Amino acid sequence: MTTIDYNELYLAGRWAESATRQRIAVHSASTEELLGSVPEGSEADVDNAVAAARRAFDSATGWSRWDPAQRAEVLERFAVALENRGAETARRVTMQNGMPITLANQFEAGFPAVLLRYFSGVMAQSPQEETRPGMLGGRSRVVREPIGVVAAIVPWNVPQAIAFLKLAPALACGCTVVLKPAPETVLDAMLMSEAAAEAGLPEGVLSVIPGGRELGAYLVAHPGVDKVSFTGSTAAGRSIAETCGRLLRPVTLELGGKSAAIVLDDADLSSTIESFFAATLLNNGQICWLGTRVLAPRSRYQEVVDTVTGLAESLQVGDPLDPSTQVGPLVSGRQRERVESYISKGLGEGARLTTGGGRPKGFDRGWFVEPTVFADVENTQTIAREEIFGPVLSVIPYSSEEEAIAIANASEYGLGGTVWTADPDRGEAVARRVASGTIGINAYANDPTAPFGGVKSSGIGRELGPEGLHSYQVFKTIYLDNHKG
Repeated sequence: MTTIDYNELYLAGRWAESATRQRIAVHSASTEELLGSVPEGSEADVDNAVAAARRAFDSATGWSRWDPAQRAEVLERFAVALENRGAETARRVTMQNGMPITLANQFEAGFPAVLLRYFSGVMAQSPQEETRPGMLGGRSRVVREPIGVVAAIVPWNVPQAIAFLKLAPALACGCTVVLKPAPETVLDAMLMSEAAAEAGLPEGVLSVIPGGRELGAYLVAHPGVDKVSFTGSTAAGRSIAETCGRLLRPVTLELGGKSAAIVLDDADLSSTIESFFAATLLNNGQICWLGTRVLAPRSRYQEVVDTVTGLAESLQVGDPLDPSTQVGPLVSGRQRERVESYISKGLGEGARLTTGGGRPKGFDRGWFVEPTVFADVENTQTIAREEIFGPVLSVIPYSSEEEAIAIANASEYGLGGTVWTADPDRGEAVARRVASGTIGINAYANDPTAPFGGVKSSGIGRELGPEGLHSYQVFKTIYLDNHKG
């Protein structure tokens, strides 16, 4: 197979050689074959990218000073260039992290352009300043300004969609960005860089510097950075928060989850089984907001266990490039070992395995794990407390609606969740009592117009919605006529 290899980085709006000769090799999640390689970014590359971003932001005629409509024109060209590469973007993501191609076509091929247009529109429609009468006789003008140079660090599970949760609002409001993609998914990041170059983003507005955790830590602490936006594990988020706290640097953190899918006693899961699959096992279980704790009423417990087990057993496991595949491989051998270790812990702590638990037959290559369901799980067990990030569900019994809510809230996380019921009003009443940043009724989907993010150990701040734009802005107050007071 022909590999995809790059010899330069997209640095400050142009292609340039890395300051080192180190390279990142990427392998197929389904075949383990080499897919390609890119230069590994270095601290010197970060220095150059941040310096260029600083110049582009601080210039009297730079990106931050452009009218929102002017920026929107450039971002529209960016959106079109991304759409023209959509099919190849989806293919690259699928090969790298195992995301089923039908999902990649939705999330990775289409969502970035949607977000660019959405945030450009919000920016154009939102007044950037207002004048308020003062209580002391004067007036105050409150101005929204772009926050500055943004360090954006994104994970490998939904790499392009998550990247544009950050890029779209930051660029729309006039910030400049240094993006660090995960080393597992760099080939799609380089394709996105090609689109940025074609769109003609001005010099310094965007740089893409691939690298690992050490490079990310260097970027987060860089003195030229004004704001950090990170999506990834809670452990890494805590470290970033500590750094930003010391520096008094604004930070948005979208971290891990262990969300609850609360099945009420009147629910008909069979009629919503596709939505239930999407809310619990999507992307091979490699999404942070999935409802991997399934809470079932004791009065219908075995029925729910049988339904969830039947769903897992019915899923088509296979080549993620095949449109009929519903569950593909995990991103890496290390990730598969992690998931398998949790399956072993579940068995060791007394949970009952109803299906899965191993590697699917007929797959000698690739990092596959069978869709797995545990029953008779207590909320105190490891598989119910810790984020697994694989196709593993735990079905937990409850005796009353009050107990279900208590179990849902008895978690260090609070990112997503769902309530399944024949009565939407009842479902909303339960949803309002769950300590989570987002929650769905009989389905779960992130809508661009509504804020997304978590509470507790699931993060700080919000992305999407107008709130996602506001996190890349600062408020300046100019006092007018106060001498008259």
